[in-house]
Amino acid sequence: MPLHPTIAAVTDRIRARSEGRRAAYLEQMRAAAEAGPARAHLSCGNQAHAYAAMGPDKETLVGARAPNLGIVTAYNDMLSAHQPFEHFPDIIRRAARAAGSTAQVAGGVPAMCDGVTQGQPGMELSLFSRDVIALSAGVAMSHNCFDSAVWLGVCDKIVPGLVIAAATFGHVPAVFVPAGPMTSGLPNDEKARIRQQFAQGQIGRDKLMEAEMASYHGPGTCTFYGTANTNQMLMEFMGLHLPGAAFINPGTPLREALTVAATERALEITALGNDYRPAGQVLDERAFVNGMVGLMATGGSTNLVLHLPAMARAAGIELTLEDFAEISAVVPLMAKVYPNGLADVNHFHAAGGLGYMIGELLEAGLLHDDVCTVAGDGLKRYAQEPKLRDGALVWEDGAGTSQNDRILRPASDPFQPTGGLVQLAGNLGQGGIKTSAVARERHVIEAPARIFHDQASVKEAFRAGAFDSDVVVVVRFQGPAANGMPELHALTPILAVLQDRGLQGALVTDGRMSGASGKVPAAIHVAPEAAKGGPLAKLRDGDLVRVDAVAGRIEVLAEDFEARTPVEADLTANGVGIGRELFAAFRTHVGDSTVGASVVV
Repeated sequence: MPLHPTIAAVTDRIRARSEGRRAAYLEQMRAAAEAGPARAHLSCGNQAHAYAAMGPDKETLVGARAPNLGIVTAYNDMLSAHQPFEHFPDIIRRAARAAGSTAQVAGGVPAMCDGVTQGQPGMELSLFSRDVIALSAGVAMSHNCFDSAVWLGVCDKIVPGLVIAAATFGHVPAVFVPAGPMTSGLPNDEKARIRQQFAQGQIGRDKLMEAEMASYHGPGTCTFYGTANTNQMLMEFMGLHLPGAAFINPGTPLREALTVAATERALEITALGNDYRPAGQVLDERAFVNGMVGLMATGGSTNLVLHLPAMARAAGIELTLEDFAEISAVVPLMAKVYPNGLADVNHFHAAGGLGYMIGELLEAGLLHDDVCTVAGDGLKRYAQEPKLRDGALVWEDGAGTSQNDRILRPASDPFQPTGGLVQLAGNLGQGGIKTSAVARERHVIEAPARIFHDQASVKEAFRAGAFDSDVVVVVRFQGPAANGMPELHALTPILAVLQDRGLQGALVTDGRMSGASGKVPAAIHVAPEAAKGGPLAKLRDGDLVRVDAVAGRIEVLAEDFEARTPVEADLTANGVGIGRELFAAFRTHVGDSTVGASVVV
């Protein structure tokens, strides 16, 4: 199938827009690659330090004729998604030795859990942690001892931060290795129902705790389709995983076989061999377009509208919100995974998963097949799925049809003809809205505004019974320069209760919502942010605000709006406590949400 003209046009526009930046990037990567295998240039003293603790691997390392694999890990045992990584370095080292090579843990990166910090001060460090991860991974790779690297990470800011680092060291091949989702627990719709009951005071904390523990119950990624699992989808669509690796549960023979295979592949694609595939070559404009297509087709997390531009800039590529909007307009929504539906990612995988979806989108001309991936040339490889046959790992064609059309549909008969994310623009600025989980009759909301400067004040107003009519809840001064752009997911149950009471309502904010944001219309990432004098700072209680996901508009219907003076907020408290003092420089220098809200790219 020929490439869809819109996909081709967006790709060409990105290529032209990025020409200068990308050319400089590729020249930098070329120069680094031409210097040859990194260890050849280390002094004897340098090498002795690097190999001192490597025991039986020392002789192989000193010989410098076999690849040495760097492991960058986000392991900790507080994140269920990252706890399985504890034993991955041992698996990787054994696999490398069996191939006559070596592997070393180059370094670790921090990995925080947004599920723990939702509604807490620590959430104000969450987005900035992506850049800290990129910096930490840069320190790990700066030892310059590695012919290839494997990157162990799954969750929200971790994978984007690791991709930024992998792109920065783009002359080094990079294979991303996931840990997989936890097995299915309490159904997600039941969890949401219990959260709403608690928000209304109908049940006590004991029942809420019981439900939460039944939902998040073991090792692996949370099973809803939030940012973590959207990351895993992206790594397949962008060719950085082995095919079909994303959604295999931890602790299974297939999961370990894929980790071994990822190690072997990382060793095969170094500059020492005949199939050199540096990360900078994989991460071209076609890979990022494929990632955006996957985001729309799956109804993925809005957080990736922030992360993808930052990841792309690290590879010398410039993405704009218009790119997302044009791709969303032609890519069908093929999946219904919670919060967009009742299924979790295990059900999605069983229904055919990413392999089926990639095959369908290729057939429809909506993906670039002519890409370089870590698995080989062409994205068609990712339409296959891994299997263990007599203990050997093989890739086979999938079923070719969806195994459950309530979860996964063909591109020719989708859940809706356009993607799950819509870009918004108007006299309130630019923003985005996730429509895939929102009922169609709520895609246009027009109601009086209620203005708040933090989510705690919204909760207090709800408890006081202040919301008794249609309302657009505006939570401003939540952008990256104000307080690090925290997620406001703790508002989801409250706003869902208002909706269930028959009220028309929406959220408008310069902050973020979780990747698990649900059925309430939420115009998010509004820029310029209020802290920089953006239009949200001119809003007043009672202003009539219109959020229109059909026309892609976000505006206030007030004749005197443009003449108003923006209000200012006292933001000094944002920089105090729970480590926030350390990030003052980040808040001062961070870029706008429209270009990824980054400090380092």
